[in-house]
Amino acid sequence: MLISGMSEEPLHPPPPAAGGSSAEEAFAGAAFLANARFEFGRLRRLAEAAVAQVPDDAALHRRLAPDGNSIAILMRHLAGNLRSRWRDFLTTDGEKPDRNREAEFEPCDRRTRAELLREWNEAFALLDSEFERVAPGDLDRTVTIRGEEFSVLEAVQRQIAHLAYHTGQVVLLARASAPAWKSLSIPRGAPPAAAYRYQR
Repeated sequence: MLISGMSEEPLHPPPPAAGGSSAEEAFAGAAFLANARFEFGRLRRLAEAAVAQVPDDAALHRRLAPDGNSIAILMRHLAGNLRSRWRDFLTTDGEKPDRNREAEFEPCDRRTRAELLREWNEAFALLDSEFERVAPGDLDRTVTIRGEEFSVLEAVQRQIAHLAYHTGQVVLLARASAPAWKSLSIPRGAPPAAAYRYQR
């Protein structure tokens, strides 16, 4: 299952074969990677479903405060972060020297929805291709972000947390701008039916 493929179903690794702790560790690693892949895809779908309800380009650039972020700024920041972290993920520092993080937070009012989505899709395509290279045996390897060492497992967890944090902001801003918001979760007053959930 590819992150860019938008499937809501995570991969389920095969059960561990008899053989002791090494087999169990491999199974746990495969399960972690399958769940991480699912979470990346789920958060991407959530952000895109919110952006799809924003009525026009002007609303994508609207900020709630002069020093606040718009949906467009958040999309550019997430794209820049993904590009930096996942380009040569296992072999180079996650903060690439050609990244200009500060520029990601500058107003970009002339960028259209199509341009923002193109940058967004390219970043997720990179995540997709690089994540496919990560094997269970890589999870205890060391990578660096701004010179600080993390295990691969920790780096993936940090990336999911970062994406979730900003996805929530995107949903909130989209909700504030959409004239007829369609709930992305269980609507108020509705039964907690499976139809309203992101399925595993």
